[in-house]
Amino acid sequence: MTLQPSDPNWWRQAVFYQIYPRSFADSNADGIGDLPGVTSRLPYLADLGVDCVWLSPFYPSALADGGYDVADYRDVDPRLGTLDDFDRMVAEADRLGLKVMVDIVPNHTSSDHAWFQEALRSAPGSAARDRYVFRDGRGPDGSLPPTDWISCFGGPAWTRLPDGQWYLHLFAPEQPDLNWDHPEVRADFLTTLRFWSDRGVAGFRVDVAHGLAKDLAEPLRDIGDVRGYDPDELPEDGSHPLWDRDEVHGIFRDWRKVMNEYDPPRIAVAEAWVRNSRRTPYAGPDELGQAFNFDFLYTPLSAPALHTAIDGALHDARTAGASATWVLSNHDVIRHATRLALPDELSRAGREAWLLADGREPEADVELGLRRARAATLLMLALPGSSYLYQGEELGLPEVADLPREALQDPTWERSGGRVKGRDGCRVPLPWTRSGPSFGFGAGGSWLPQPEYFGELSAEAQNGVAGSTLELYREALRLRRALGGDEGVEWVGSVEELSAGVLHFRRSTGWHSLSNLSAVPVPLPEGLEVVLASGPLDGGRVPARTTVWLR
Repeated sequence: MTLQPSDPNWWRQAVFYQIYPRSFADSNADGIGDLPGVTSRLPYLADLGVDCVWLSPFYPSALADGGYDVADYRDVDPRLGTLDDFDRMVAEADRLGLKVMVDIVPNHTSSDHAWFQEALRSAPGSAARDRYVFRDGRGPDGSLPPTDWISCFGGPAWTRLPDGQWYLHLFAPEQPDLNWDHPEVRADFLTTLRFWSDRGVAGFRVDVAHGLAKDLAEPLRDIGDVRGYDPDELPEDGSHPLWDRDEVHGIFRDWRKVMNEYDPPRIAVAEAWVRNSRRTPYAGPDELGQAFNFDFLYTPLSAPALHTAIDGALHDARTAGASATWVLSNHDVIRHATRLALPDELSRAGREAWLLADGREPEADVELGLRRARAATLLMLALPGSSYLYQGEELGLPEVADLPREALQDPTWERSGGRVKGRDGCRVPLPWTRSGPSFGFGAGGSWLPQPEYFGELSAEAQNGVAGSTLELYREALRLRRALGGDEGVEWVGSVEELSAGVLHFRRSTGWHSLSNLSAVPVPLPEGLEVVLASGPLDGGRVPARTTVWLR
């Protein structure tokens, strides 16, 4: 099927809802979410008020990395359904006024991919191996890896085959990196873009968009650990051998030509962990059109810091000719209802240590975390641009930090030697009902264990309950659409108010968002009516850690 022609700019201020398919809804009682399960819950998402559903990978996969090891880019994993199921899902989404975006994973394939299996059967130097990155080892007998690179999941970034050659995998060994200098690789992904676009997909989220082009000229450069780098430490001139090289933009300009063959043009958003100053080309109209800006996610909940981050994101979006993107949670980070329950000064390493301590040290302030999460969400939804929501955040779900070690499936756990617990805690299947073997996720339990308290956070438990997080999201998304506005903000208030913790801006249609991020109440502005608040108000004052919308 094809999308009906519509406003080509529909995405600029849309609300996207990310589904991690294995954890959303299970239709056949095997404990794993699937596409028919997604289809069955689309009315819930239409009622929530989102514009587009973004599906994390649902392709055939050995699940070495939660589906990001793709064995076939143009099919559905049999455990999750069939292409017919996918078509039925897109048709139902279209009936409900929803669009569908899918993940595309171009940096690497699964080791089960037909190309890599052919490479394994072929001799060193063969054409089949040239689609990937194979090299001879160092040392007199080639027994040392070609470089000292450490993969993003820990351990060497090279694996040796019995014939002596090594292949590159910047992530797990089951995820061999493609050689994007190879014309067949480039052509095949253009075919993939057309395949899903022809089936009615509205766009693509591009995984590791900054990693496709690599400097593989001999001699390869030693750089050590490729994990956990600060994007601001990458070279301004694009000279890093692996990340954010200038050559990547030619790839995406070719993609844009394909996406523009459709009416409306297909959209794309880059996952590009790069300097802010280098993100603009990815989001340009001649490339992908949007790029995630994760600054908002990682900025402390402080009025001055958020003012700077928001101004920078809006400026960068204008420079790119795109709209800004905002995100607080996704499948790779601790859920924000929990992050904001932890001390602000806790570093990234400190949060990793907290996970390893099963969430017991330091103790999370659950009530405070949810209060701050609701305030941050209402602030995000007031901003112009595209908001990306992650499944379950509308229920206020916390991170499940105390998953037993034997249940963990994230490859970072094993690859790090048990030093990094991984991302499973934000991927626990959703609770739909108060009770049942998996709180309505499916009749056969769930692939990751759900905590007992999930029942009282379920969609059923919150549906229609005034003040619940679910109803807050529904009302915020309804009002966001009704109130509207262009893609800019006008800041309101003094420097002193900002320093005191008050973040206040006005949208072009006249409505306001005011976030009191301090620990004490502040007066409501005179002459304005409150239309929505993230928590109960205190007479004529905005309580601490509360956002209000006014007009």
